[in-house]
Amino acid sequence: MRILPAPFRLFALGLAALALSACSGAQVLNTLTTASGVTIERDVRYGPEARQAYDLYRPENGEPKGAIVYYYGGSWDTGSRDMYRFLGTTLAKRGYVVAVPDYRLYPEVTFPAFVEDGALAFRAVRERMGADLPMFVMGHSAGAYIGGMLAFAPRYLQAQGMSPCGDVAGFIGISGPYDFRISGRYDPMFPQDSRDISQVLPFAKDGQHPPSLLIHGTSDKTVEPRQTRDLAEALQRSGDSAELQMVEGAGHIDIIGAIAWPLRFTAPTLDLVTEFADGIAADSPGCG
Repeated sequence: MRILPAPFRLFALGLAALALSACSGAQVLNTLTTASGVTIERDVRYGPEARQAYDLYRPENGEPKGAIVYYYGGSWDTGSRDMYRFLGTTLAKRGYVVAVPDYRLYPEVTFPAFVEDGALAFRAVRERMGADLPMFVMGHSAGAYIGGMLAFAPRYLQAQGMSPCGDVAGFIGISGPYDFRISGRYDPMFPQDSRDISQVLPFAKDGQHPPSLLIHGTSDKTVEPRQTRDLAEALQRSGDSAELQMVEGAGHIDIIGAIAWPLRFTAPTLDLVTEFADGIAADSPGCG
């Protein structure tokens, strides 16, 4: 991996932080990422509520290898699919159909509504793509939490007539909070009567689950890296396939911003994601 001189690296990391914390900053990465070779369909409805819509990115040439539903982060109270055109476009250029859904946020809803929206969006994309195309659940931060609940807690996809082992080819979790303390700003988001089923980690300890790629930066100050390590260990003890990738020196924001070409030197996220998905799309290993 090519390392830029320190001043340029600091500038790029600052751009990454800006890009994923403000719509105007995200537009910088979106503008720098060309959409050539990709067809973009915006505002596809998956439900009747205002935020129940997704954007779809398709490679123009050749048959897609699979489909990825990407759930963005934002602490379950912020975020927009408009910020992630750079991600949808980049992964589409790697041969994948990519859906980036919005989902309802706090204070409009509390847990588990944002997970239920995730399941509803996944079903809509599955119906559109057909049963034969491998479909991946991918997320960053709070979005990795949503994806993890879909992959490991069967109730959410079962409510939509699907199942993790039958419909999720693989889970890609980036910097996810899988076993966190509910306090402070998160206290009202997760009602007391639902907290015994609100964490991803316990669901990973039992049963068979789709293959997982779990990525986390060792310098993450927002979500503890041990949460990803603990999830990987729990899945492996259950006999599931779980690939753990701890990226030395990467923080919470730059690890996902690294998918955009100007920041790709900061972390190998894009190659890790596509190599994992390519292997499953070619081999279809299934659960366990």
